[in-house]
Amino acid sequence: MATTAEAGTPTQAAKVSRAGWYALALVSSAQGLSLLDRQILSILAPSIRADLGIGDAELGLLYGTVFALFYALFSLPLGRLVDGWIRTRLLAICILGWSVFAGLSAFAKGFTLLAISRLGVGIGEGAAQPGANSIIFDTFPRSRRGTAMAAMGVTTALGLGLSMALGGFAAQWWDARVAAGGASFGFSGWQFAFLIAASPGILLAALLWRMKEPERGAIDGVTSPPDPHPFKASAAVLGSVTPLANWFYLWRRDAGARQWTINLVGLAVILVFCWIMTGVTQSFSPRPPLQVLGLSIDPHVLQWFVVGFGMFVILNLFQALKLTDRPTYAVVLSPSLILLMVVGGLQTSINYGVMGFTPSFLIREYGMDQATTGLQFGLLAAALGFCGPVVAGPLSDFLTGKLGARGRVWLTLASLGISPFFGIWTYSAPDPMSFYVRFSAYSLILTLWLPPIYSLYYDLVLPRMRGITSSTYIIISTLLGLGMGPYFVGIVSDRNGGDLGQAIISINVVGPFIAVILIYVLTRIQRDEDSVLPRARAAGEPV
Repeated sequence: MATTAEAGTPTQAAKVSRAGWYALALVSSAQGLSLLDRQILSILAPSIRADLGIGDAELGLLYGTVFALFYALFSLPLGRLVDGWIRTRLLAICILGWSVFAGLSAFAKGFTLLAISRLGVGIGEGAAQPGANSIIFDTFPRSRRGTAMAAMGVTTALGLGLSMALGGFAAQWWDARVAAGGASFGFSGWQFAFLIAASPGILLAALLWRMKEPERGAIDGVTSPPDPHPFKASAAVLGSVTPLANWFYLWRRDAGARQWTINLVGLAVILVFCWIMTGVTQSFSPRPPLQVLGLSIDPHVLQWFVVGFGMFVILNLFQALKLTDRPTYAVVLSPSLILLMVVGGLQTSINYGVMGFTPSFLIREYGMDQATTGLQFGLLAAALGFCGPVVAGPLSDFLTGKLGARGRVWLTLASLGISPFFGIWTYSAPDPMSFYVRFSAYSLILTLWLPPIYSLYYDLVLPRMRGITSSTYIIISTLLGLGMGPYFVGIVSDRNGGDLGQAIISINVVGPFIAVILIYVLTRIQRDEDSVLPRARAAGEPV
């Protein structure tokens, strides 16, 4: 990137300090814990489904949509706070908060409290990725960032695998040993598992609170001045993107007629789109209404309300950046960066659709019990998630050295271009052993794209913009991925009488779009990377 070249090469050859490795260990653990608390719902889904009397579509809402709305919305102000406040303190507070809400699921007796718990976890986890990535990029030189992002991928995989192994074992142990003995204390096994998953957050929050904050931008030679009012700026971001409140901020910032027209016409288009999609999905897979806070709500209406809300938030975000931070607007709104975020979102829809329902698929398709499924699939997912980034991280760094940013795009294209074929092959397996063998190949491919594409996101912006860049990616990927993938698999499963294999295969329909986008990005990625600093300066950045 231009800023790196101009800052000089010594920092790029620097070794990673002990403090850097310690920081990586803690923030990677935070990422792993976020996946543990987020993903444990997938292995507990059959028990929750039976206990609360809900369907796969409703589980898709809990696993994806309800979580996604608040995760995406609050990642924006929290990402802005990452760029201006003490990141270690912020991460500690958020980890403690989401752990408390994860534990709240243990007391759920219906859909409503589970939904409240999920939205609380979503709010807290909104700072995890922006904070972790920002700290890593201030402790690791550019030449080692692929390896650092691979480590993040490893702990994410461990959190994912542990969520299933721990969740399945804890739930079945409680039901078989404690509840069966008459000492359930009012908890089902799945509720006890939520309590266990929430516990480690207290210790990790304490360690992060005591960790030294790294100097922002120093390793790239682009130091950033202290933000005098980080909380005020964060609140302004939240107000600027939240529907209804955004109009007050447009008025306060003297937005012109063009900005108001874009906002109102954009809202009208979003409303029409969501109204059409609600009708389409209601016809495709009719579902009984959900009882939420005494109200009967069609799950499809809830789904598309959340999607529409997220789309309007994205529109508001870019309008707010244009009015308040033109350098960030000019840098983040580059074709390569936005298209790579779309790729990440589409691929995330596959990943979450796969991982959200695979445990239920194994239980239904092959008659496996919950504990066995959680242990076998969880450990396999963790091991494979470890192997993929360990290969992809150094490979990404090697290709970057040989081909620059294009090397990372080529690795992402190779991984995601062939993954749909392996997905179809995997979920057509006739028995558990065949499934595990095929899934091993499929999972390795699905993990190869993370280190290169994440490294590209943060090398395409200035250091002070990494928090808001991460948050922008989160809301786009959450809307396309977590908000759509599990829901899509759920409604296809309900439509097909519970055939989760075909439902999971169907999510790979986005594969060709991913490949086409990446081929286009290859034609311009170097140009967009080289122009980061000139675009920022032209928009008023004082560097």
